[in-house]
Amino acid sequence: MAKRILLVDDEPILIKGLKFTLEKDGYETLVAYDGEEALEVFANNQVDLILLDVMLPKLDGITVCQRIRETSNVPIIMLTAKGEDMDKILGLEYGADDYMTKPFNILEVKARIKTILRRTMPAGSAEEPKVVKVRDLAVNTVNRSVSLDGKDIRLTAKEFDLLNLFINNRGRVFSREEMLDAVWKNDYAGDERTVDVHIRRLREKVERNPTQPEFIFTKWGVGYYFTDRDE
Repeated sequence: MAKRILLVDDEPILIKGLKFTLEKDGYETLVAYDGEEALEVFANNQVDLILLDVMLPKLDGITVCQRIRETSNVPIIMLTAKGEDMDKILGLEYGADDYMTKPFNILEVKARIKTILRRTMPAGSAEEPKVVKVRDLAVNTVNRSVSLDGKDIRLTAKEFDLLNLFINNRGRVFSREEMLDAVWKNDYAGDERTVDVHIRRLREKVERNPTQPEFIFTKWGVGYYFTDRDE
């Protein structure tokens, strides 16, 4: 079944070009030209990935991203004409999985989409679930689900990849650069502070008390690590 991508931008020429290129590659596409329309289209359709512009009429892209994250962890790539590092961190902090600055190369867009979809899709419906449990935290590496105390936790693609990296390398301290290489690979060339933003958001979701973590700890001056032992 073809993957369905929602394109959200108020530039008709850009939408037309993206739609043509992606459909030529076998994707299905849906389009929206403002924030309110984007939420309506998303609510009424099954979507596998969203390309979402930051500057939109009616509702801006950050607000749209926030509202979608209230109910879904669908991969979101933010598009913007701005390139400042703080803008990138702001976009990622509100739940985006990736960030691209206009003007962009369509080949890079396709590569990002392919990488994110490959990373977020289950390995196969016939595969037996692989669940890693650490005390009351359960991580299913096949369907990419997480629960704490039996309650489901919604993680973005990058948040899950970070948790999966940690939980499979318990006790190892990862520097920010190592985490960028392992999780973002070639998808992101921005500031290492992005890692700190994602760690903070991940802690807010998987720790009962983020200020007194049970799982994800800081090694000051080095990076972060995951442990199943009391620290």
